[in-house]
Amino acid sequence: MRQLCLDMVYEFAKKDRRIFFIGSDLGVGTLQKFKEEMPERFLMEGVNEANIIGMAAGLGLEGKIVYVNTIATFLSRRCFEQIVLDVCLHNVNVRLIANGGGLVYAPLGPTHLAIDDIGILRTIPNMTIVAPADESEMARLMPLTVDYPGPIYIRLGKGNEPILTPDNVPFQIGKAIAMQEGNDALIITTGVTLKAALDAAEILNKQGLKAAVLHVHTIKPLDTDAIMKYAAVVPVIVTVEEHTLMGGLGSAVAELVAEANFNPAKRFKRIGIPDVFPEQYGSQESLMALYDITAENVAGVVAGLSQQRREPVQMVGA
Repeated sequence: MRQLCLDMVYEFAKKDRRIFFIGSDLGVGTLQKFKEEMPERFLMEGVNEANIIGMAAGLGLEGKIVYVNTIATFLSRRCFEQIVLDVCLHNVNVRLIANGGGLVYAPLGPTHLAIDDIGILRTIPNMTIVAPADESEMARLMPLTVDYPGPIYIRLGKGNEPILTPDNVPFQIGKAIAMQEGNDALIITTGVTLKAALDAAEILNKQGLKAAVLHVHTIKPLDTDAIMKYAAVVPVIVTVEEHTLMGGLGSAVAELVAEANFNPAKRFKRIGIPDVFPEQYGSQESLMALYDITAENVAGVVAGLSQQRREPVQMVGA
């Protein structure tokens, strides 16, 4: 996913002199052809990410379209003030390509786990946040980033994810994609957890439950119309994400559901990473399993909520 993303930036730059690339400690050979052919629009710095965000904002104010690439935690945590004041306050065309969203860097421990990046950046005005599910979706997203107004945070997965998204559905920033229809429950997901959602829907189908699956590749701006359309016709809503339960997709959907005042109320559950610093090392898959971000758990949660019977509320003093 990352290699495709960077290769596309190189191709864009060959045709558009506004394109400028800044990398932070990405390793020898990264975008070598870009460096050789367009050195005046290529910069690879060491480990001073906050500084390059300021540089990117300055270039953006001069009419450049700047793609910045480094590890997701370094972008979302280390550069927060620069992203707020230099990039988003001025609404400049800087694209933050974030390696290792979620639990990808599980072997390196909590310092490198970008499990709070969406929550951090979702609070900033003018920020757009996109989390593609696979390389095919990345290929449809990237051309849109060239002339899209304002800053974008692009959350990258590990790479080599199974291709799940349909080529025949146009990618639109801010527009969710219905992957499966169903009236018994709604599973809302983003990024690479789409696979868990689709596999859960298949498990549920064998149990006689038809679950709709809505792939929300753009967390901000959120496709509230699509979410509310599907939420209105189901009794159960479950969100799934490779992110802490604090401030991510689940929180965004919970805000919508709470303010919609559905009657009867929906049975709702968020699946994600609890409010902890992960203590275990391992693989992305092992930590996903540790925190029950699996198809089996998603299916079990949906089935459990579907079986609940709402008890009448006993009024005090009645």
